[in-house]
Amino acid sequence: MNDTTATPAAAPKIGFVSLGCPKALTDSELILTQLSAEGYATSKTFAGADLVIVNTCGFIDDAVKESLDTIGEALAENGKVIVTGCLGAKMGDGGDNLVKSIHPRVLAVTGPHATQEVMDAVHTHVPKPHDPFVDLVPATGIKLTPKHYAYLKISEGCNHRCAFCIIPSMRGDLVSRPIGDVLKEAAALFESGVKELLVISQDTSAYGVDIKYRTGFWDGRPVRTKLFDLVEQLGQIAKPHGAWVRLHYVYPYPHVDEILPMMAEGLVLPYLDVPFQHAHPDVLKRMKRPASGERNLERIEAWRKVCPELVIRSTFIAGFPGETEAEFQYLLDFMREARIDRAGCFAYSPIEGAPANELPGALPDEVREERRARFMAVAEEVSAAKLQARVGQTLQVLVDSAPALGRKGGVGRSYADAPEIDGTVRLLAPAKASTQLRVGQFARARIVAAEGHDLIGEPL
Repeated sequence: MNDTTATPAAAPKIGFVSLGCPKALTDSELILTQLSAEGYATSKTFAGADLVIVNTCGFIDDAVKESLDTIGEALAENGKVIVTGCLGAKMGDGGDNLVKSIHPRVLAVTGPHATQEVMDAVHTHVPKPHDPFVDLVPATGIKLTPKHYAYLKISEGCNHRCAFCIIPSMRGDLVSRPIGDVLKEAAALFESGVKELLVISQDTSAYGVDIKYRTGFWDGRPVRTKLFDLVEQLGQIAKPHGAWVRLHYVYPYPHVDEILPMMAEGLVLPYLDVPFQHAHPDVLKRMKRPASGERNLERIEAWRKVCPELVIRSTFIAGFPGETEAEFQYLLDFMREARIDRAGCFAYSPIEGAPANELPGALPDEVREERRARFMAVAEEVSAAKLQARVGQTLQVLVDSAPALGRKGGVGRSYADAPEIDGTVRLLAPAKASTQLRVGQFARARIVAAEGHDLIGEPL
């Protein structure tokens, strides 16, 4: 008797590279989830894939170079490449698509948040399998972060037109996600074991502005599409799981004040990622920033009165066109007075298509770099003093790494540390043999020392 059972064909393999910020990462997760739902497999190498997708970043020159180099590498090793992301929306000097002009062999190019367009291109060049195993895809989708933390994107695009930024030209104006959808996704992530939810967007404070804070529904109840209501609901959803909610890209608008009492009572983490960019009012005006800056010191002081444990992280630009030495000194004075816990700084770099390129008073490269170095010296001085004050405290630490259940120690983060961008808490080997450290779980640690950007803790 002949065996006529057909051998199932191997699932087509898709290689995937995700570059850029957490907002691009969430786009990548959506595409990977759809690929998996349709039965595609993923390949760890370019050469072993039937096709490669590169999700690009196009914000600064170094990111553009990295994206173009990666596309070139994928073409050389595989030959079949689809490009998506911010760089995909960028035009070259002649008005042609930049990626296509440099890498004409790519199969397709799309801009950011274009899952369907990417899938259409995949279907054209690598037809989808006949029997997708949709039930094998987790309810939370495919994640590129560790199991215990996840990014939650609440909106796309931005209504601001900052002089140094080209994001609106790539990602468009603000489009807020329906609050019911956002809260449903958050609940599913917590149910799946996520212990830290990182809320992201281009402008988290503006959530709901585009739809006039329209009322949506969650769990059968009306909820406004507004930052305060979102944060309150996320905190309530996180509470039964003992999980953290962390807010990123929060502009210092007055209504942010309403969130501080929720941080003080422990509903969400007392942590704000606020992109100040500068402190001097005249520089901020040239930057076309949405907040003038005069009241930021006053606002920070008021926040800390309501929530003394508040940690503020921010980013700044040194050497913006026309910045005088006096304006730069004003920024350094602000850093010392505001006592920003975690700060990063970029030396201003012209970005193709940004209005700031046309401003008078461009500074020499060496001046920009010198000011960036001086800023970081002050920022690190402030941060070191803040970290030293932690010595002797007992902190809750989310464990990110703990080989052999932490017998020789591990690495984690406190509420003051966002993944990838802030410091860590290096955990020593536990004094008691019975004390175990588990990745994705919380541990208590007594801080015994500060070292650079990090703390050293003794597990309790």
